[in-house]
Amino acid sequence: MGTYSLKTPLDKSTVRKLRIGDIVYITGTIVTARDAAHRRMLEYRNRGEKIPVDLRGGVIYHCGPVVRKTDDSWIIIVAGPTTSYRMENYEADVIRVFGVRMVIGKGGMGEKTAEACQKYGAVYATFTGGAAVLAASRIKRVKQVEWLDLGIPEALWVLEVEEFGPLLVTIDSTGENLIEHVLEEAKKKRDNVLRKLEALESHR
Repeated sequence: MGTYSLKTPLDKSTVRKLRIGDIVYITGTIVTARDAAHRRMLEYRNRGEKIPVDLRGGVIYHCGPVVRKTDDSWIIIVAGPTTSYRMENYEADVIRVFGVRMVIGKGGMGEKTAEACQKYGAVYATFTGGAAVLAASRIKRVKQVEWLDLGIPEALWVLEVEEFGPLLVTIDSTGENLIEHVLEEAKKKRDNVLRKLEALESHR
């Protein structure tokens, strides 16, 4: 397990070196996107239209930020992660079509996303839930915002960040899924405890 400071756009070979349990900090550009934005991205692609941001080598952050507008600029007040499994139906296609190298969120993602990470050279990382103010403190400015018609939480917020993290690599480009490992270990411990309890009951 290592700690890495990476700059966007992320290089495929660098991302391929990351493993579950690694800690990553991102400097450069990240783009927020939740389920409505994921759905629209793929609709645009199906119609042969370009989306308004370039995600090649990019980082998607599952986040619906709280923002404030001052004059002609936006300020991010809090920017905590959204539960990522909401995007499971879309993420594999987004990684494949747009060349995304890192997805950030909370709560883990499923088999389809893990397979896409393995096939196309991407990772999924988690940001600590309940640390929305910390996340916002790493955001230097809003570079642009797109698709505000979806609503502020669902829009594409293009953010300049510095040392954004700590991010825990939870799915790596080999397809390994840290959360699945944790659940498997928990199940083994639970089964072991149940066996011991059953043995005690049988000796009474």
